[in-house]
Amino acid sequence: MEKPVVTNPILIYTEQTPNPETLKFVTNRMLYKGTADFRTPELAEEWSPFAATLFKQPYVAGVYFCNNYVTVTKEFNFTWEAMKNRLKEIIKSYMEEGGEVVKDGFEDAMAEVEAQREDNTDYSEEEKVIVKKIKELIDTYVKPAVEMDGGNIEFKSFDKGKVAVILQGACSGCPSSTVTLKDGIENMLKRMVPEVTEVVAEMG
Repeated sequence: MEKPVVTNPILIYTEQTPNPETLKFVTNRMLYKGTADFRTPELAEEWSPFAATLFKQPYVAGVYFCNNYVTVTKEFNFTWEAMKNRLKEIIKSYMEEGGEVVKDGFEDAMAEVEAQREDNTDYSEEEKVIVKKIKELIDTYVKPAVEMDGGNIEFKSFDKGKVAVILQGACSGCPSSTVTLKDGIENMLKRMVPEVTEVVAEMG
């Protein structure tokens, strides 16, 4: 007689983030290797059945996947106490059913959007070297730190000393993100890349 297959139960717990409107739901399974940010139901409908399911709740304003967690941003007029357990149930149920998290091709599609954006930016050879260094510093020193808080940061552009970045997940709309940008990221980049004069956050 065959032994029944025993699978570890799906466990979910929540973590606070620096953004009071955003909560991190951590699981004991890999959800999505990499990062996937969904700020609109339309993008979710196109690329993520999981995010689309969460967006069906009237209080969900944003969904962000990274490795073993999903960060949910809520609408201002709702409280976490009223919805936290319900979201846990939805996430657990969806995972138990083995639903698709992010469709194949999402990463390539987003990379293409980014490539097109960069193609429209006519950097000189000197600026290309500066941009490369800025990206490396963000990837090495900034991303791992903000990832712990349920967020992400992406380089957007460099123009006359000004670095524009895109904030995702818990970082997007976070009251303390301005302080983090100015006191942390801006100071580091100014110190490591003298050509940088300012760092600003822009919408993706």
